[in-house]
Amino acid sequence: MTPLVWSELTAAEQRAALARPAARRSPELVAGVTAIIEEVRDGGWNALVRIAERIDGRAPEKVTVAPIAAAARAALPPQDVAAIELAARNISAFHEASRPSDTLVETMPGLTVEKAWRPLDRVGLYVPGGATPLFSTLLMLALPARAAGVSEIIVVTPPSEHGLAPAIALAAELCGIQAVWTVGGAQAVAALAFGAGDIPAVPKVCGPGNAWVAEAKTQVSALPGGPAIDMPAGPSELMVIADEGASPSMVAADLLSQAEHDASAQVLLVTTDAILAARIAEEVAQQVAMLPRADLARQSLEHGRTIIARSLDEAAVIANTYAPEHLCLAVDNPEPMVRAVSNAGAIFAGHAAAESFGDYLAGSSHVLPTDGAARAWSGITVQSFMKAISIQRVSVEAGRALAAPAAALARLEALEAHARAAEARAG
Repeated sequence: MTPLVWSELTAAEQRAALARPAARRSPELVAGVTAIIEEVRDGGWNALVRIAERIDGRAPEKVTVAPIAAAARAALPPQDVAAIELAARNISAFHEASRPSDTLVETMPGLTVEKAWRPLDRVGLYVPGGATPLFSTLLMLALPARAAGVSEIIVVTPPSEHGLAPAIALAAELCGIQAVWTVGGAQAVAALAFGAGDIPAVPKVCGPGNAWVAEAKTQVSALPGGPAIDMPAGPSELMVIADEGASPSMVAADLLSQAEHDASAQVLLVTTDAILAARIAEEVAQQVAMLPRADLARQSLEHGRTIIARSLDEAAVIANTYAPEHLCLAVDNPEPMVRAVSNAGAIFAGHAAAESFGDYLAGSSHVLPTDGAARAWSGITVQSFMKAISIQRVSVEAGRALAAPAAALARLEALEAHARAAEARAG
């Protein structure tokens, strides 16, 4: 992570400094995902089984949660179970309190317009699994969906060595989910999009994943009649903005916490202090050697950058340009920067705000937009699992008052039938 002085870079060099890893959307990956989607769409359950056996080594299975969750409760240390339950309580509390209220406005006498929120009937949730089953992601998806009032939640996750990971089963039980499908990758997204066997098609697919999963979500959502998706949510990314008051060891730990996720993950350090940057680099080198996933973290660090900014104001500009999934403000006075940053999935304000707290139990969802999508997309909220319906109520008197101006506006657009429909209410 050789330091780059932002003010000395050309515009092209600045773009290159903030570029995401190219492997996230290589032509080979795009073509591979397209082939999987088409195979599942055309071949249904049998195609899904073939692909899953080839990639995961086993056929998809609908696994009942209760017995595995009970075994997990018995096997896990009590403090681990208590930590999962604390996370579930905090996530539920935040999202229950975040439910949107209906809005009713009388825009003129006799005319009211209402925005009424309704839960989606069914959603599909993708939970990363396999070697690192992310039970926390299930909590971060299913509990907001429950708070929204979704009646049917379909969960898919890559199988672990023995099928469904115990921690995911326990998380599912806490979310009121009775069964989970052990199937992952682009094939799982395709199954949710089109339906396959007993896996029903869903109107919306939510959840993060690797580059294959992210690309599959993008492709199925672009198809005619395809499902909506929550957001682009691919490999993890983190930017840390640090001033001279930051702890080099804590900043290094935060950077590595995301680097260990995936070889395509990206971590960036922006600081006003070149000496601090060197100390953080030393800490990263020391700490990465002690990680169980050191090789993976080192691959991720190859995509990392250290950027020297002239001021925290310039650092905020860099953050808004990059639009990180996670943004840690390791600065003494974070509030001015909180107000200055408009493009970020989640902000962790101040030295004590570890990104890991947000990953597990602060309360807001850790499912966040990546690849710059934070410029326009939000992370998972209760509203992610709801839709707003507008309702117009018009009295006879208001209908008469509206008829002539509505007809005039329609004729300005050369839509005569619209005008006549309005005039029919003139009385």
